[in-house]
Amino acid sequence: MGSSKPWQDDLALATAMAEAADAITMVRFQAADLQVETKPDHSPVTEADRAAEGALRDLIAKHRPDDTVVGEEFGGLTGPALPAGRAWILDPIDGTKNYVRGVPVWATLIGLVVDGDPVVGVVSAPALGRRWWAARDLGAWSSFRDSPPRQIHTSAVANLEDASFSYSDRAEWVDHNRESGFDALVSAAWRSRAYGDFYSHVLVAEGAVDVAGEPELNMWDMAAIVPIVNEAGGQMTGFDGSPALVAGCAVTTNGLLHSSVLGLF
Repeated sequence: MGSSKPWQDDLALATAMAEAADAITMVRFQAADLQVETKPDHSPVTEADRAAEGALRDLIAKHRPDDTVVGEEFGGLTGPALPAGRAWILDPIDGTKNYVRGVPVWATLIGLVVDGDPVVGVVSAPALGRRWWAARDLGAWSSFRDSPPRQIHTSAVANLEDASFSYSDRAEWVDHNRESGFDALVSAAWRSRAYGDFYSHVLVAEGAVDVAGEPELNMWDMAAIVPIVNEAGGQMTGFDGSPALVAGCAVTTNGLLHSSVLGLF
């Protein structure tokens, strides 16, 4: 694993996986007969979620048969800790509530974690015509429809009073007794908007937003995003500064603002 070539190969596979998922999810997006069920945690799931994750698992089984796979819909974890070795962490549709309602802000998240360290990530939002990707030491990149890829970087905003903050829903912060930190951040920031889900965090990576935060996230919500943020020059951690994938929550910043934001929590 000393050279970057293994990550290039894995990034190429992740990109092919994203293409396969896009083909499945876009066909069913805004379909009048979309089948929607409610999971035990009261979150929705569609046949597109399950079909996309199944297709991703098939590709991994074909090309990386020895790797572990963890996905939101079909599991794969045997405990709360991250799996050892190479593990693909999948969220077939991040933003299923948007998907169900016809809102185009949703994405397939594909992350590769090696011994607990996120090294490859692809976030594909086909209804927006957007994709973001990164691999260790290969930079972070973005594309819009048929335009050439561009390398992305976090912003140079160094003061909270000049920062733009994005989140999903204040109610989640209240539910987790984090509303005081949320309100302090909203008050300190120049601007706050609820872009939501994956979108808040990749907007930080490309410098359009400076801070994003969520009080409750699963590893499949973050594994694909962490490498993109890191390679773009930012930071994504738990509220206490611990690794995001095991913290169960996340603050994403351009790096310059990270200690200031953590101090509010």
